[in-house]
Amino acid sequence: MKRQNHSSEGPPGHGGPPGETRTVLVDGVRQVYRIAGRGPLCLVHSGGPGVHPEYLRMPGLEHGLTLVHLDPVGAGDSDRLPDGDYSPSRYARHAAAVLDDLGAPRAYLLGHSHGGFVALQFALDLPDRLDGLILYDTAPTNGPDQREAATKEMAAFVARWPDRPEAAAAGRMWDAVNVTRTLAVTDDASALRYLSGILPAYFADHRRTAALRGGSLALRVTHDPNRLPAPWDVRDRLGAIDVPALVIVGAHDFICPPRFARALHAGIPDARLVELPDSGHFGHLEQPDEFTAAVLAFVRDRGHDHRTDDATCDTTDRVADRVTDRPSDLSGRLSGRRDTDHETGTQG
Repeated sequence: MKRQNHSSEGPPGHGGPPGETRTVLVDGVRQVYRIAGRGPLCLVHSGGPGVHPEYLRMPGLEHGLTLVHLDPVGAGDSDRLPDGDYSPSRYARHAAAVLDDLGAPRAYLLGHSHGGFVALQFALDLPDRLDGLILYDTAPTNGPDQREAATKEMAAFVARWPDRPEAAAAGRMWDAVNVTRTLAVTDDASALRYLSGILPAYFADHRRTAALRGGSLALRVTHDPNRLPAPWDVRDRLGAIDVPALVIVGAHDFICPPRFARALHAGIPDARLVELPDSGHFGHLEQPDEFTAAVLAFVRDRGHDHRTDDATCDTTDRVADRVTDRPSDLSGRLSGRRDTDHETGTQG
């Protein structure tokens, strides 16, 4: 695998972080990543696929971890894959390339939703490069079982909020794309309409979360028409994962319901489960204090914290040396805007 290193400051006015934004070439494909925080190293792989990663900013974790946020290939500022092979193994190779670029032999890996598929695959392919897994609102399969479970949970969401028109609209949008197939996602604009339509279902109570945050979640999405189907199922391989894992799930997660988190907890030999009772798919926004406490306790119990061992300190210092000495508070979005990007804010 040929890799070349490039680095640049986040462009002013584009919402990039105040620290350094770096790029590594993996087989000629640009893989962008961004660094924030201080402490043991933790790769962060957001969900999607195709959703831009800035929604996964976790400022509470930046006080205890060096977060290395990947722009997954096909999203953010990373390139699309010319061959359309967006399999979890391919994403895992790009994550490993980022570790190589940082000169880091090991790290934690936090994967959210589709990013959890990547984290699980990484643990199967390259277990010696992981200190631990943080499997956040994810599942061990993206097959028909997962889709059928999400369809049932969407119906439960609609029934839970009979007086909210946006809930009924979310159910109709989901069914049109995934059940009756009367509506297709064919480009960035239609992908955005679809995601905007179903977004309320991703929260335990999206109106409450929007009120607490001072506004609704804004997402951006890129649709790659060359993306190939990537069926994936590792349920029969969970027992082979030789990496300690923290499984976090929102009790009201519709897209990766809690039963999949329980399957991960039961199947991975060294796993702990944390269920957030007042969250859906975005516990880091819905219950940020509880989410942060769970992650930092897991890292601490693995023998790592901000006062960690010499080897981890050496790795963290090497990473810090690659970042400008301005504060990495990620007060803006984690990635710049492309001309083809689309943005939404769904009102409750």
